[in-house]
Amino acid sequence: MLFDRDGTLVHDVPYNGDPMLVRPVPGAREALDRLRAAGLRLGVVTNQSGLARGRFSHRDLERVNARVEELLGPFDTWQICPHGEPGPGVAGCRCRKPSPGMVADAARALGTTPDRCVLVGDIGADMTAAAAAGAAGILVPTPQTRAEEIAAAPAVAGDLPGAVDLILRRQRLVAPGRDSGVEQLADGPNQVVATSRPRPRCVLVARPDSAGDVLVTGPAIRAVAAGADRVVMLCGPRGRAAAELLPGIDELIEWPLPWIDPQPTPLDRSEVDRLTARLARVGADEAVLFTSFHQSALPLALVLRMAGVGRISAISDDYPGSLLDVRHRVPLGIPEAERALSLAAAAGFPLPEGDDPALRLRAECLETGPTEGALAEPGYVVVHPGSSVAARACPPELCARIVTALAAAGHRVVVTGGPGEGALSARVAGRSGVDLGGQTSLTGLAAIIARAGCLVVGNTGPAHLAAALGTPVISLFAPTVSFGQWGPYRVPTVRLGDAAAACRHTRATRCPVPGHPCLSQVAPDSVVQAVRLLTDSADRLPAGTVDRLPAGTVDRLPAGTVDRLPAGTVDRLPVSTADRLLAGTTVPVPVPGGTA
Repeated sequence: MLFDRDGTLVHDVPYNGDPMLVRPVPGAREALDRLRAAGLRLGVVTNQSGLARGRFSHRDLERVNARVEELLGPFDTWQICPHGEPGPGVAGCRCRKPSPGMVADAARALGTTPDRCVLVGDIGADMTAAAAAGAAGILVPTPQTRAEEIAAAPAVAGDLPGAVDLILRRQRLVAPGRDSGVEQLADGPNQVVATSRPRPRCVLVARPDSAGDVLVTGPAIRAVAAGADRVVMLCGPRGRAAAELLPGIDELIEWPLPWIDPQPTPLDRSEVDRLTARLARVGADEAVLFTSFHQSALPLALVLRMAGVGRISAISDDYPGSLLDVRHRVPLGIPEAERALSLAAAAGFPLPEGDDPALRLRAECLETGPTEGALAEPGYVVVHPGSSVAARACPPELCARIVTALAAAGHRVVVTGGPGEGALSARVAGRSGVDLGGQTSLTGLAAIIARAGCLVVGNTGPAHLAAALGTPVISLFAPTVSFGQWGPYRVPTVRLGDAAAACRHTRATRCPVPGHPCLSQVAPDSVVQAVRLLTDSADRLPAGTVDRLPAGTVDRLPAGTVDRLPAGTVDRLPVSTADRLLAGTTVPVPVPGGTA
């Protein structure tokens, strides 16, 4: 848990060098003690340009920070940027927020990775720094916080105790306990009984949705697979290729469901009978039905009851009667991957210790990408202009200007597109980019994105593909749905676009506002700056994951390399290897009582 200092933990006193002026925000000490009691480690990340401006001395800063700890309790790390704001055209430091350097440094000091951190702050720069590092962010607005910063935040709390409530609630949702015999009854979301049940022989999981929806369900499917002998997945035609990339699945059943597909065929009784018979042949002991917040799991639950499945778990706000054995409820705004994980946990399948809840792909499914021309060396920028939902796509003419601007800034640019998007990708690539639109499968696209320095994309499947590969994302995010719920999960990200546009939270599939203003006003130069923010400050290896490095490579990496590994990698390394990587990472910073 990381916190901004001024305006978040204590009332903001500009350029404060006087410890007697330190006043905690209401409820701060009690809230922080709740986090400590929950076993979370705490850190502070704070811009202190007053040092560069000569408004106070290092000794003054130490005395102020010591007073903060006297009033609020100890923090496990202090990360301080002493630099001033750079002038126009001058490259700034890596630590001053919105740059993500202090978040990465704090994670290192705490022995973890940024994707396992949450940053609480009061302005947009805090949220940008968190996202660019791959951490979660919670905004606690003050009267000085701008409306557009509130609209763009991934999560918002009314005060510091409210932010702590949200953190602990999310923690309980995905890991309510390691007892796999906890069953949640259908007649109430808070009634639970401990039961003892044998390990299921076969569990059917369902996510009959698009590729992106399937990808974000991956951690939950891994959780189910860890607690069952066999996992069979029911998916739709739009998600089949993504399902083939996920670990933990033993068999796929592809079936279009008319209550899920956006362009459904008429309901046909014979098709429902055929589906029922097919699911009955699976012989599943139980089923876990994953859906988006606006979908109902009950039609499929009815079919599964008719197919003889004895225990069914799903999220449902609607009364399920006898269709569900585990009726789970989740607050709005929870990231989609955590929403699915919480259902798996409620069904008795928590993610096992040691499995980081990041998105992940089966390494053996990745094809070898092109290695000639602009793709010969990793680090190029991928621009993916298409989207299956028109309201979420960046206008093609703007994407073309973005490609031109990136190329002019010295980047190698690759433009990708799915089947049927060849004309779009060719238009966007122009003479500045390499056009690969319509030329790759989803696994081929994954191989290209895995070697990229970053991906420029809207709210669509390749954004989640990049998250699963640890590739940073410039998210051209139309606000028709919640960014906190659907933004790239646990990967360095910069969000661009008007988060307060009139289409906000409408779930529109076609832009309801003339001119598509939420994305059409994005300046190409802002994309160039976002790429610079991610690539200049990136503390990770270039594309790929440790699991795909040649045997023995990790052991030969120099001390401190852990900070450049993809999010979550350290948790998957052997203990001895992680210990060797963590050596020698101390950074001198002023802290209460001296310099660490």
